[in-house]
Order: sequence, then C-alpha cells, then structure tokens
Amino acid sequence: MSPQQGPVVYDKGKHHLETVDNYGLPESHAYHHTLYFFRWLIENNLMSDEFRSETQSFEPRGVTNDAVLQTYEWWDCCLVDDMLSDEGNAFAQHYFDFEKGQYLSDYMGLLQGDLPSEFHIELTEENYQKLKQIVDRRFAKWKGGAPKRWWEFWRR
Repeated sequence: MSPQQGPVVYDKGKHHLETVDNYGLPESHAYHHTLYFFRWLIENNLMSDEFRSETQSFEPRGVTNDAVLQTYEWWDCCLVDDMLSDEGNAFAQHYFDFEKGQYLSDYMGLLQGDLPSEFHIELTEENYQKLKQIVDRRFAKWKGGAPKRWWEFWRR
C-alpha cells in the first residue's frame, strides 16, 4: 500500500453551488447530502480528537440539523479526513465515496422520490431518521455484524 498523497476530501459544498443556483435553491442545499452523513458520524463518535477539540462541544446524541449545519459551515463546508477518526475514515472511504460507495444511491433512493434532483431534498429530522437506519445497517455490515434490535440490548 502506497502512502497517502495529501488529505482525503470527501466533499466540498462549493463544488455543488452552481448546480444548486441553477435550480434556484438556497445555498445550503449544496450540503444537505453531506450533512446527513456528517451528523451520523458525529452521533456515532467517529470524529477525530482534533475535530472535537476545535468544535463547539455538544453531546453526540443531542445533535440537531441546525447545529450540524453551523459546524459544517465553520469547517468551510468540507468533509475532510482529518475531521474523522481512523474508523470514521475507513468507513467513509468505503461507504461515502461518491464513485464507489453506496451512500449517494441510498440517499437518493430513500429520500429523492419525485423531486427533480438530490439537491431538492430538504434537511429535516424525519429524513435524517430514515437515512440513519440505512447508514446504521451499512455500518454494522461493514464492521461484520448485524445491528442489534432494541429488545436485544443484552447482546454484545
């Protein structure tokens, strides 16, 4: 395996601004697809120590879409490898990669419906909770196990 050449940039919101503008959508729509994954990473403690030390502190289970949007904007609307833990990076490279991963197809397949594009998907709690279930399953499968059902709290 060759050494990594520079940072891994998973997504930059600015790359989608022209498309969002062409649709007449607010600028924040350029980030919605990434914000859902970003929030999931935060809630699952897959962020780097550096990220946690430089970002406003909030409890992972108390995260809101507004707080995630503000944090993402503070990080220049980018999702970059140094924001993630080693495990977070490994999963993001497997699942979130726009060319080889399944995230975008999961995101669009679940939430886009009849909307003209993935950029029309609103940032809502309901949408996040739907997508979270799929990402949880993908993460569990990637780690080599099935997610526990709520009544299996005793399983390790």
